[in-house]
Amino acid sequence: MRRGIAATALAASLALVATACGDDGDGGSAGGSVTITWWDTSNATNEAPAYRALIKEFEKAHPDIDVDYVNVPFDQAQNKFTTAAGTKGAPDVIRTEVGWTASWAKSQFLAPLDGTAALAKPDDFTPSLLKQAQYEGQTYGAPIVTDTLALMWNKDLLQKAGHDAPPADWDELMDVAADVEDKAGADGFWLHKDPYYTLPFLFGEGTDMVDAGAGKITVDSPAAVTGVTKAKEIVDAPGTADLDVTADAYAHMQDAFVNGEVAMIIQGPWELTNVYAGSAFEAKSNLGIAPVPAGSTGAAGAPTGGHNLSVYNGSDEAHRDAAIEFVGWMTSAKTQSEIALRNGTLPTRTSAYTDEVKAAPGIADYQRVLADTAQPRPALPEYSTLLGDAFAQNLAAIFQGDTGVEDGLGATAEEFGELVPDFA
Repeated sequence: MRRGIAATALAASLALVATACGDDGDGGSAGGSVTITWWDTSNATNEAPAYRALIKEFEKAHPDIDVDYVNVPFDQAQNKFTTAAGTKGAPDVIRTEVGWTASWAKSQFLAPLDGTAALAKPDDFTPSLLKQAQYEGQTYGAPIVTDTLALMWNKDLLQKAGHDAPPADWDELMDVAADVEDKAGADGFWLHKDPYYTLPFLFGEGTDMVDAGAGKITVDSPAAVTGVTKAKEIVDAPGTADLDVTADAYAHMQDAFVNGEVAMIIQGPWELTNVYAGSAFEAKSNLGIAPVPAGSTGAAGAPTGGHNLSVYNGSDEAHRDAAIEFVGWMTSAKTQSEIALRNGTLPTRTSAYTDEVKAAPGIADYQRVLADTAQPRPALPEYSTLLGDAFAQNLAAIFQGDTGVEDGLGATAEEFGELVPDFA
């Protein structure tokens, strides 16, 4: 979902490589301190200011380490880091989406962190999040934030439509959406076209894109067909906003929701700051956060996302040691609590959920959703790649009625066979 491998990516990555430490041997600065480079993929407007401020705190506490902060657009970071790591010019620290970590570890781009200061007090991390940072028994990332998808809903619009609670399943969601359109004059629901946002429809049927344990491709299984058929039904249902297949579909969805033009969306906690800044949520209590609706199995499920901090395996010893110290400080419970309070994101350490953090708008709601419905990603380096352009294009064709569900998912399964050739 978050790829964006543009033709200009190589040139842009080479420009960023010039700022990285890597193996160039020039790690010193005034006073003999080590300068490490951090590529951060957080939102440049809403999240990055908090990280810049925290870097100043780190440097004050660690006068021998300077941090060169570079904010890299999320949808470009995967390609840029892969290119830079292949030329031994990558940053010392990279903020890795959980789906990238195992893939880069498999490519030997990342340094193992077990037993280092980067993973101090490992028992304090949520176990499933540490597992998502592992590859072949070693840990290659320190979890810094986690997330999942939930149903965000506008309480005022639902109440105008005669509903005091969010829908519990997809059929009920269609009923509520139609009522909102009819009685409140707004769209009831907006379904984002991206494969990541379609995963709850698969999970609600008890399936996934693949069964990693059995080595099977399941994106075209009967259960997956049932889930995507329901998603298509919702796209066509009264009360659902017209399908947006433009490159700016995500931004359009967000704008519509925060301005009160649509009552329900599927979204993650990374947008809490933006949502609360919207005109429809001047009263923060107007935002409802609930588990994604359940599928025909009666169960609901959403992907566990988030980000790790990883250390480049190509850095020399001085830079690697400084990077490990920085990663440990940034993922400590104290720092994670500060990040949560400033950015509205979810910590990965149990002790970071202080009373103050849990009292912050939205965080406790998402913490409950995370505990109830979040489904960890399988330990498969290619899993993130499966959510790429091939699946997205086939989903768009299905949702627009250009191909049938079985044909579109069958084509996706064939393309998955190229990505995971050992799977049946």
